[in-house]
Amino acid sequence: MAKEVQPVEHELFVDIGLMIEQARQSVSHAVNASLTLLYWNIGNRINKEILNHQRAAYGQQILPTLSAKLEAQYGGGYSQRNLKRMVDFAGKFSDPEQVAALSKNLSWSHFILILPLKNDLQREFYAQMCRLENWSVRTLQKKLDGMLFERTAISKKPEELAKQELLALQEEDRLTPDLVFRDPYILDFLNLRDTYSEKDLEKAILRELERFILELGNGFTFVERQKRLVIDGEDFYLDLLFYHRRLKRLVAVELKIGKFKAAYKGQMELYLRWLEKHDRQTDEDPPVGLILCAEGNREQIELLQLDAANIKVAEYITQYLPPDLLKQKLHQFTKSSKQLLEHRHDKKH
Repeated sequence: MAKEVQPVEHELFVDIGLMIEQARQSVSHAVNASLTLLYWNIGNRINKEILNHQRAAYGQQILPTLSAKLEAQYGGGYSQRNLKRMVDFAGKFSDPEQVAALSKNLSWSHFILILPLKNDLQREFYAQMCRLENWSVRTLQKKLDGMLFERTAISKKPEELAKQELLALQEEDRLTPDLVFRDPYILDFLNLRDTYSEKDLEKAILRELERFILELGNGFTFVERQKRLVIDGEDFYLDLLFYHRRLKRLVAVELKIGKFKAAYKGQMELYLRWLEKHDRQTDEDPPVGLILCAEGNREQIELLQLDAANIKVAEYITQYLPPDLLKQKLHQFTKSSKQLLEHRHDKKH
């Protein structure tokens, strides 16, 4: 008959088990980082060889032969397709120090998903967000499928301004509201009917709070619903209040079922000033407001210069859209928003 494990022995077993698991994770992270750096160095070496011969066609000639020799000597992982990825990797992420920093959190599988993206800003955004928020490969794939970059304010900014924010994220871990807030938000999981009220929307969000927070993004914590604010003896009620840990700000959320109206700005400013006076802690930045509308009025939003008041406006989508239709909608949306921002930027200069 097997001897029963005593409580002390069990505690010892659990402690040693944790040590083993932690060591395995450390070894796994170290191996992943070493492998990623190895692939970058291989790609960099091949790029130098191609550059020395001053013709791109040379790369097409040497890769099949090189791949066959490497696989014969070192086994799988060095297929022609993978060597092309390594060359692409070294070309698109040309700074070895940046690659070394990213490889602590990103595996080769992360980079395989990031490399095909069309522009530098997209690649930099997803790489830095993976590093900062420690996304798994599966999470990264979900963010890509949901077109997260296209839904952030940074994708709609002039390129130089967007680069500056991403550089601050890379060098200082400085996360700005434009990297956090999205537009539109995809709320199809709420299962709302064709007609619904603001109360219905609020109840549906509270019912699916976990999924709503996932859609808001990493770092959000729910604080309160229908927060009561007493101003001049009159009661006002804020729909939803959140806190963002990395931004170190309270986030006031107002839900609207129709188009954005200019009057919403005054209402949100009142709520933000109250929160700043009564709820803001000494180590926190000023509160930020998010007005969620079924539809935005772009020109009104642009004229009101809401950013200066720490207010964000975003549309939400409550019905499922096929990926192609969502992509088309977001591209049109991004294009018009970018034109408005560039127009504002040109007027300032």
